[in-house]
Amino acid sequence: MTATNNNNQQSTENTEQQAPVLFNTEPTDCGHLLGIMTLNMPKSLNALSVEMCQLLSQQLDEWQSDEQVVALVLKGAGDKAFCAGGDIRKLYDSMSETAPMPNPYATEFFGNEYSLYRQMHFYPKPIILWGDGIIMGGGMGLMAACSHRLVTERTRFAMPEVTIGLFPDASGSWFLQRMPAKTGLFLGLTGAMCNGNDAILSNLAEYAVASSDYDAIIQRLKQSDWQAAANSPDKCHNNSAHSIVSRALAAQPVAELPASKLATYWHPIGQLMNSGGLGDIDELLQSDEALSKLDADFAADSWTQRAVATYRAGCPVTVALTYALYHKVTDLSLEQVLYLEANVAVHCAANPDFKEGVRALLIDKDRNPKWSRSLAECLSAEGQAYIHQHFVNPYAKGEHPLGDWLGDKALGSQCVR
Repeated sequence: MTATNNNNQQSTENTEQQAPVLFNTEPTDCGHLLGIMTLNMPKSLNALSVEMCQLLSQQLDEWQSDEQVVALVLKGAGDKAFCAGGDIRKLYDSMSETAPMPNPYATEFFGNEYSLYRQMHFYPKPIILWGDGIIMGGGMGLMAACSHRLVTERTRFAMPEVTIGLFPDASGSWFLQRMPAKTGLFLGLTGAMCNGNDAILSNLAEYAVASSDYDAIIQRLKQSDWQAAANSPDKCHNNSAHSIVSRALAAQPVAELPASKLATYWHPIGQLMNSGGLGDIDELLQSDEALSKLDADFAADSWTQRAVATYRAGCPVTVALTYALYHKVTDLSLEQVLYLEANVAVHCAANPDFKEGVRALLIDKDRNPKWSRSLAECLSAEGQAYIHQHFVNPYAKGEHPLGDWLGDKALGSQCVR
């Protein structure tokens, strides 16, 4: 009997460990709960799938209505990555020449992902990101949506969609716009890999901690005086859950992180991004000599050289879309940006470059994509019409998965009433 119970317990534990997202709670010293969410696909660097988005969304709903749960922590399993992007293999398989437009699986994939980001952005309880390791693409969307973000000496983040023919989605159009001195446009065009200090400079993180500090931080949160938390939607209140989390995280010793490349090179990056239109920027990025004249140290840095090499090998349609979106979303709300990104993403799933980029990088792994257009072709009248067609709603009236967000159901409009 005991052996059977032990076997059943082990079977349950094994099943739980195989779940793509793990959920558990930690009791605080004063009788409340911290909710812990762990992306549990370490072999794929915790790449985000439809199922994972759905599981996260459901758990967020449950914990939102649970008064015992005072704050949430989001982290990734393993020691390599928080989340290295979206799980696009099934999406690739759905992008056949006979697939309908809009592609049903692309609608499901991007609709669930973007809905999760929106839910997290407007979530009333603190969501604390443990941003250790690699963070890219969809992981960046999760990062941007959390209220309190911790980064470590191992944090590496990027929006490398230029390598696969997509575009910096996952709310990238929204958070790249909010980085200082047009550094966000540079990161979107080049897919440059950045560090924890870059994340803090870019408004993507607030706290620099050591990768060994996780347990200590959880302990600080558990020891906080949650009894003092006022049940108020005002996140600025001194006794709000958000303020309590901020005080706990600020008490953790600040770790020394690698120097920020964006801080070092913000001036030449700004000059580059403000040199004219996209054609002018491209002319500089394509010329080692021109970059050296702009700033010799910037041009000689291996970080810059890797970013420039990625740009030169990248998808011209992605470059044109990234540039157009960056300037199009200036005055749009988060929900409007995600609605627009959903249009662009579904068009990308129907057009050739995204599938070709995934093939070259992840399927055949020959790293030799054949892009459909050059940048010069993208900048022609016909090319610009093609680029801007990506913004058009591809759904029949009333069928857009995020269509309600633009009317009375927009959470952003409810927050300012």
